Amino acid sequence: MADLAPLKLLAQDADDLAVISAALQDAVAKIGDIRWDASARTLTLACNRFRWEAGGQKGSKKGERVRSALQLGDVTGVQARKLRRDAKGAVVELLSVAFEPAEAPGGAVLLTFAGGGDLKVTVDCLDVILADVSEAWATPRRPGHAD
Repeated sequence: MADLAPLKLLAQDADDLAVISAALQDAVAKIGDIRWDASARTLTLACNRFRWEAGGQKGSKKGERVRSALQLGDVTGVQARKLRRDAKGAVVELLSVAFEPAEAPGGAVLLTFAGGGDLKVTVDCLDVILADVSEAWATPRRPGHAD
């Protein structure tokens, strides 16, 4: 495994969020690992993130995953589309995280999942943290993308 420090990233604007999105591309999570705490105004997603920054050998199908947590602050609402909240064990694959600005500094963070599902998280301002919370482990599968 690559000898890299765990990621700890903060996003306070759309450019910062694009970096977090790249790090989270192809992360997998269970629906039950997505938690909205309305009283704390946070949405947290625990996931197994593919470590794109670890590189790996060109042409290799192997790679690394690490347990990570994404937390959005100042959340005022969450809307789910094509995600069954009652299917807590269902696995989803995160494709991207993007910001849709509204009245500054607020807007919406859109988490897009494979299969057409998404979460629209309305925020008063962009306050997003991504942190690796475990040691990395080897995985025999590297996510594939059409070129």
